[in-house]
Amino acid sequence: MTNPGHHFVAVIGGAISGSVATEILADHGIRVAVFEQNTRPYGKIEDGLPRWHVEQRKQEYARIDARMRKPNVYFIPSTKLGRDFSLPQLFEWGFSAVILANGAWRDRDLGVPEAEQYVGKGLVYQNPFIYWYNHKNEKDYAGPRYETPDETIVVGGGLASLDVVKVLQIENYERALRARGIEASMHELEKSIPEVCKAHGIKPEELGVKGCLLIYRRREQDMPLAQPPDNATPEQIAKTEMVRQKMLRLARDKYLFRVQDRRLTTGIIVESGRLAGLRVTETKIEGRKAEPIPGSEQELRAPLVVSSIGSVPEKLSGINMNGEYYTFAGKDVPRYTAMDRVFGVGNVVTGQGNIRVSLVHSQKVTKRVVDCMKGDDGNADAGAGSVDQKVAREKEQQVASAMDTIGKQMEVIPQLSDDQMAKVERQVHALQQKAGFTSDYDSWIAKVTPPDLE
Repeated sequence: MTNPGHHFVAVIGGAISGSVATEILADHGIRVAVFEQNTRPYGKIEDGLPRWHVEQRKQEYARIDARMRKPNVYFIPSTKLGRDFSLPQLFEWGFSAVILANGAWRDRDLGVPEAEQYVGKGLVYQNPFIYWYNHKNEKDYAGPRYETPDETIVVGGGLASLDVVKVLQIENYERALRARGIEASMHELEKSIPEVCKAHGIKPEELGVKGCLLIYRRREQDMPLAQPPDNATPEQIAKTEMVRQKMLRLARDKYLFRVQDRRLTTGIIVESGRLAGLRVTETKIEGRKAEPIPGSEQELRAPLVVSSIGSVPEKLSGINMNGEYYTFAGKDVPRYTAMDRVFGVGNVVTGQGNIRVSLVHSQKVTKRVVDCMKGDDGNADAGAGSVDQKVAREKEQQVASAMDTIGKQMEVIPQLSDDQMAKVERQVHALQQKAGFTSDYDSWIAKVTPPDLE
């Protein structure tokens, strides 16, 4: 559909879930302004997916780019919710609705008293660590830099923590091989550290790398490396546990790290003003609970601790939170409770970084939001000014009835007048100009992509 309709939606975040929502809206003739906090819209594909995933990154970039090129899509870079604008402002400007797709960029706290005092002093969190690794070789990179010492402790257990482990092991073996006069690339080592060593006639143990240590509070088979299907049978759960153990075993064989499961962090070790290790206790596993075993306490010393126990949405000015998440209500269509016509999609709701999970969630939610804008012909309304009030009321009643039938307590999103649409578009252009976006999407991406970006 090429008719832009009489709805204008603000999508906050341009990565997987945001671009998917944008595409669905645009394909229904709805105008979309994509507010992106970075210069490029790739989110954790760029900053959270380690840079050895070259082909996957290219593929996802291309998919996001194609969605951003859709007719009726307006890209607004370097503009962040809570810093450059607020949710109330979006409605003051005249937007029909808002979709929050700004992901989960904040690391969940390690959860140990006083640990936060040592961030940057022996304690590092996963998100900034992987961001550094992805960008550290760029000429213009000006962010923090991190060491990757041998025998680092990684606290976690999910796929993201395995990425952290891989970074550490690749960095350590790259240094150890270079000390022997052997240059091995990240891409070679990522395929298999033992194979690289074998190709150069060296046994890995001869290099003196002891390896980082991954600790997890439950059992190896409980690590969230693979998920069982919904409403899984006991047999399916058992199969998933076997898959998890196999994935962990293969990773250990390729990257030579150590693992201690059933270890709960209970305290920190501090020496000379730096974090020097963790106090842990063994756990007894009963279902999903990991109960500490009295008398099993021990100290694990390390030159660095990387916490990788999950990501949650950022705390943003003016956004209400309930614990670690924004205040959404409704499972099928998450609605922000503090303001009408604000919805959530992807990681900002689910907290899961999986690409497919974010994509599917965004598809389901956005299609329901579009339902709130449809007329009786099944298409997004395309001319509020040309439809008399009686017909408009009938359409709203039909949509409201449909919403009630499927059990979604969602209001009909009213159409905008021609003047209102023009007002929003003027504001969007002003914001683009303020961000320096004065041309087309492809020209902008070419302009802001670092020439030495791997």
